[in-house]
Formats: sequence, structure tokens, C-alpha cells
Amino acid sequence: MDKKKAIDDSEPGPAPSRGVDRFGFIKPEQSSNSPEGISKSRSLHEREKEERRIRKWRKMIGVGGSDWKHYVRRNPHVVKRRVRKGIPDCLRGLVWQLISGSRDLLLMNPGVYETLVIYETSASELEIIRDISRTFPSHIFFQQRHGPGQRSLYNILKAYSVYDRDVGYVQGMGFLAGLLLLYMSEEDAFWLLVALLKGAVHAPMEGLYQAGLPLVQQYLFQFEKLVQEHMPKLGQHFIEEMINPSMYASQWFITVFSYSFPFHLTLRVWDVFLYEGIKVVFQVGLALLRFCHDDLVKLPFEKLLHGLRNFPEEATDPDVLLPLAFSFKVSSRLEELQKEYQKKMEGSNESSSNKRLQPLKSKTMARAISRVVSNATLDKK
Repeated sequence: MDKKKAIDDSEPGPAPSRGVDRFGFIKPEQSSNSPEGISKSRSLHEREKEERRIRKWRKMIGVGGSDWKHYVRRNPHVVKRRVRKGIPDCLRGLVWQLISGSRDLLLMNPGVYETLVIYETSASELEIIRDISRTFPSHIFFQQRHGPGQRSLYNILKAYSVYDRDVGYVQGMGFLAGLLLLYMSEEDAFWLLVALLKGAVHAPMEGLYQAGLPLVQQYLFQFEKLVQEHMPKLGQHFIEEMINPSMYASQWFITVFSYSFPFHLTLRVWDVFLYEGIKVVFQVGLALLRFCHDDLVKLPFEKLLHGLRNFPEEATDPDVLLPLAFSFKVSSRLEELQKEYQKKMEGSNESSSNKRLQPLKSKTMARAISRVVSNATLDKK
């Protein structure tokens, strides 16, 4: 996905009268046994269990996050296990700021966000305005034209495009900022976006949005290799049907599963992503393919591509999908594949450089020969 092309400037209409789900999204027509329907009929036992879980988390993070760093140092395995089970929704915004390092960035840069929003101008302002209505269009917070949600989203994206002019604004960043805005204030969301793209805790993500999308290309290379290694039959089927990861997985990395997946899954993925890093995107991607493996290997090109972009509801249940995802041990292999990709790119760049230099060498040689001939002629004269 390169810098935005012109798009339809239309705005969404008034919200349907169906009501909203617990996350604030307009409810689609759904069966009573969908995950959202089930969640509303939780038993008293489940609610009590959730309250105990919230108390454990409050004790772990302390007042305003005061105990968080100390607890993580003392009990990293407990924290990891609890994050993987899911952060309580009422604490999610605070915990995301703590595990991402964005809270520290906010405290170290007082007044910076306000300056970026009020006093700076961005070359991407019109582009951002055109994209606003495309970000979570079915969420009530972003539905009103020029409403508080759209204004806050605009402010964050505009501020970041000024803060990092090398990256500027790229479509796709809106889904990251929009997701963060649902759980924290504008300024908090801005600094968490900075923490992600600049790498406050994990590897920086800015390469996902730079010209040429270099990090996307690397991740797709790594993912394709992992598919071939973990699911060779499916990997071979992809080769035969000429399917490559750029056709279905680019958005997984660019938006960290926030673009077209069920929101309850997106949140659980983000809990782990912010704590453990980008590897969970690879793990979840592999888990989706493994879950649907037996169906995918039978499909021809068009149906296969549709299947890779539209996973069945049972495949996106986080309580089923995430344990499967965590069964893929990919950390060390990702490091090896990163080195392999970098070596490949260095070889490719060197080859391209040699091709560019070849005509220059020829021209230089021709000029040198011409000068020699010219000098020899002058000497004869």
C-alpha cells in the first residue's frame, strides 16, 4: 500500500437502529450463538470470575500503574501468562500504555503534542481528512461527520505526520490510531503510536509505512518461508496456485489485525503484540492457516484467495486461535530469516548497482578513449 490514491469522499449515513455491541460497533444481523451473543448471557459464575481477574490485575499494576515495572521484573512469567489470557477491558488502555513504554514518552515530552496539533501544518492534511470516514466506519465514536471521534483521529494522524515527516501519513495508520483512541485520550494515543513506530520497547514499526514499505516486504518474505516450513502441503499449493502473502497478509502486518477481523480477536492480539512484539502477528497468521488447512489445500485460485481474506467465524475465536498460535515457536527462526532477507537484499542492491554502473563505465571509457585519440591527434599536429 503506497501513499494514498484519490478515494470516494462520501461520509457514512446515520447509524442504523440496531444498537451497538459492548465495544461500540453497530450490531450486524447475527445469530444468537455468535461470540457477542454468548457474552451477553454470561453466568453469574463467569462474572464473578471476571471480577476476581480484574482484582488480580489491579493489584499487579498498582494505583495508576505505580507497581507495574516492579511486578514485571519480579514475575515476568506471570505477566506473560495473564496478558495472553487477555487484559481486562476496563484496564486495557492503562496497561497498553504501560507495556508499550508510551507513558514514559508522554511524561518526557510535556506540551509537544499540543504544539504539533495547534501550531504545525502538515502536507498530508487533506489526505487524512479524506481517509477519516474509512476508519472503523461502523463504530459510533467515528460515525459523526466532524464529530469528536473524527476530530481526535485527525489530530493524532496530523500530529504524527509532522512529528515524523520522513514517514508522514500512510493509509492504514488510521486503524492503529483509531483502535488506540477507543481506549485512551488523544495525547496518550499519539504517544503510543510514537512508541510503536519508533520502537520504545520492541523493534520499530516505521518501516511498515516508509516509501516502498520495506518492513512489509521483509515480513512477507519471512511469513512465506514459515508457511512452507510449518505447512509444506499448503505452501506447495500456494506455489501451484500462484498465491503469495502480499495478496492476503499485508494488512495483517500493516494494521496488526485491526482492519477486517472481529474486534474481540483484534483486542486479544493487541494485548500480546504490545507485550511480546511483532512475532504474534506471524503466529496468529500461521494459526489461521493451520486451522483452515484442510479446506484451503483443496481450493482453486479464486476461492482460495477469497478464503484467505474471509476466515470462518470459528477460526477467529481468540480462545481457540491464540493457544494454537502460541504453539508455533518462531522467535529464533524469524531472526534467521531476517538475516537471510537482508543478505538477499544486499545482493540484489549490489547487482542493481553494477547494472547501473555498467553504462557509466562504458561512457567513461569512451570519453577516456576519445581524449586519448584527441591528444594523439594534437601531438601529431
